[in-house]
Amino acid sequence: MLFLQLVLLAVLLAGGDSEDGFQEPISLRIILTSSFYNHFRTQNMGSAWLDELQTHGWDNKTGAFIFLWPWSRGNWSTEQLRKLEKLLYTYYIGLRQVFQDHVRHWQLEYPFQVQLSEGCELHFGEASVGFVRIAYQGADLVSFQNLTWWPSPEGGSRAQEVCKLFNQYHVFNEGLHTLFSDSCPQFLLSLLDAGKADLQRQVRPEAWLSAGPSPGPGHLLLVCHVSGFYPKPVWVMWMRGEQEQQDTQRGDVLPHADGTWYLQMSLDVKATEAAGLSCRVRHSSLGGQDMVLYWEQPHSTGLVFLAVIVPVVLLAGLALWLWKRWKTHWRCPCTDLRSERDPSSPASSTYLNPAQW
Repeated sequence: MLFLQLVLLAVLLAGGDSEDGFQEPISLRIILTSSFYNHFRTQNMGSAWLDELQTHGWDNKTGAFIFLWPWSRGNWSTEQLRKLEKLLYTYYIGLRQVFQDHVRHWQLEYPFQVQLSEGCELHFGEASVGFVRIAYQGADLVSFQNLTWWPSPEGGSRAQEVCKLFNQYHVFNEGLHTLFSDSCPQFLLSLLDAGKADLQRQVRPEAWLSAGPSPGPGHLLLVCHVSGFYPKPVWVMWMRGEQEQQDTQRGDVLPHADGTWYLQMSLDVKATEAAGLSCRVRHSSLGGQDMVLYWEQPHSTGLVFLAVIVPVVLLAGLALWLWKRWKTHWRCPCTDLRSERDPSSPASSTYLNPAQW
């Protein structure tokens, strides 16, 4: 079985450093969260993730998978999937009951949360690695490895007590080991094979620059936006020439509804030192060519705008002045002509009709 896994992994990861291959290591994680409000009421949430991509939801009442992609079933049959669902749900119900039964002994205080992260990770040329970790209130509590539960250093005496109990469940632990060292890698490889077209897609990012809220007098907050890229790994940095600006602040990589990602990088600089800065983007979809955006570009657009508008305004002003001069020039002779024809008429009288000329 290990040989077959390595052969399939070799095929899927062929060219793993190129545009057409998967990046390794690759992991499949199942995340279950139980919120315990009292001895009778709990709320449960579950999901499965292929690296950073969510592939499954979870119906906490029935334990059934919710398939989020057409290929989320992998190449497994309906019967295989049902067996896997039933096994995971049985393990989860047992774990939840153990915590309910030991609230007082382990000094757990309602309300509290227990997080379970379990799955497997594939490395090319090596055996797959299964993992199970349990956290209490967001802090690591215990982990499972080589058929044994191990306490986390920050878990204290509570972690010691949990491990002491869990290590007595030999049959349960053997089943857990088989599930995440055997079944999980097979299903992961099946997902990679079935979803290859989507998982290996490359979407080029769009990038633009903007100024954020002023961080202080005489300073600018330069923001580089990178949006719509896939896969998730991306490198973005503010640069001065070839020198990286170490004060660059990286935001969270956020998902779009279409599965692509968005990131922004900010840099606080003195306004007088902004010239010459650029934002550089590296992504697998760019074919080895960095995307570079220069901060001067937004300003150059403004200069072009001013170069066009200012002359237009000046010409309009000149035209208005000439029109007024022309109007004044034609009013004066008319008045003089009226005075010459009728000396008794005051200079301020109305203009002559053309018929009177």
